[in-house]
Amino acid sequence: MATLKEFEEALREHGMHMALALLERLRERDRQTRTIRPARRLTGQKMTPDLARAILELHASTGMTQQEIAFKVGVNQGRVNEVIKRGKWLDDDPHAPEAVARDKAKARMRADPKPRPKPSVRKEAPRAAKRPAAPQGQFAFGDI
Repeated sequence: MATLKEFEEALREHGMHMALALLERLRERDRQTRTIRPARRLTGQKMTPDLARAILELHASTGMTQQEIAFKVGVNQGRVNEVIKRGKWLDDDPHAPEAVARDKAKARMRADPKPRPKPSVRKEAPRAAKRPAAPQGQFAFGDI
């Protein structure tokens, strides 16, 4: 199968200038109608109990995959999995583990915008006891 560039080169070699002009017009039309679309999701929505219930409803009533549900409601697939498999985010409890983790992460982001490298802690490996070197060419009792 030839690429478009190879096709264009073949048209040039055979002197098919009308076909090349037509190809250029098609490219220009494509450039005019092409739009730049935003990414699927710029930022995910905040998980709420209402959103979690909507995810469960979509999961129960449709044959959609977790990825399709995530795209539809504007969260990532991992959040959809948490709701479906573990029942997370179904209540407004601010002391729920997922809410606590979210709040801690937000506090870390507000407090320190730049991540700091962790200090390296070197642990000394235990040193093996050195045996005196055996004379060359002879076996010592401990060598075998």
